[in-house]
Amino acid sequence: MTDIYSIMTKAPVVPVLVIDDVADAVPMAEALVAGGLPCLEVTLRTPCALDAIEAMKTVPGAIVGAGTVLSTKDLEAVMRAGVEFVVSPGLTESLGRAAKEAGVPFLPGVANSADIMTGLDLGLSHFKFFPAEANGGLPALKAIAAPFGMAKFCPTGGVSVDNAPKWLGHPQVLCVGGSWVAPKGASPETIRTLAAEAAALTPA
Repeated sequence: MTDIYSIMTKAPVVPVLVIDDVADAVPMAEALVAGGLPCLEVTLRTPCALDAIEAMKTVPGAIVGAGTVLSTKDLEAVMRAGVEFVVSPGLTESLGRAAKEAGVPFLPGVANSADIMTGLDLGLSHFKFFPAEANGGLPALKAIAAPFGMAKFCPTGGVSVDNAPKWLGHPQVLCVGGSWVAPKGASPETIRTLAAEAAALTPA
């Protein structure tokens, strides 16, 4: 199993996916991988999420993770589904310790200095800054991250193709998370086009 740094540096954008129909999982994954975004975060927001994860894992080149992992019970479920990384909107000590014990690459959400310090205490140094825009945007991350030079971030929440380059321009930001690359109801062709556009983003 790879490490979270390697996952965060595969591409500038990690797609955040909400899948309502498992039949959409494979075509969506194929389109995203073909467009240059191999790391796929499937959120546990729908009843078919675990089935979608298992389906997407059959797509060559796809690195499939789970998002919206809220508890150790969720962690156990996604590990059984074979995820290759785990993302959470926040951080608790129990979830952080369980993820470390499981040996799975883990990207917990942080919103302030206390969250980051909790993560560092657990031996974690890579975080999801969430919700990025609602938390004050890039100026807030610059201020919060300044004392923690060892920490790296993936801002998610309100990030778009338009503002992603500015986020990527921060030296502690390795990638961004975004749902815009796979909008609800979009065709595989549209998703592939959006993914290619996202994969080509460069820091501003």
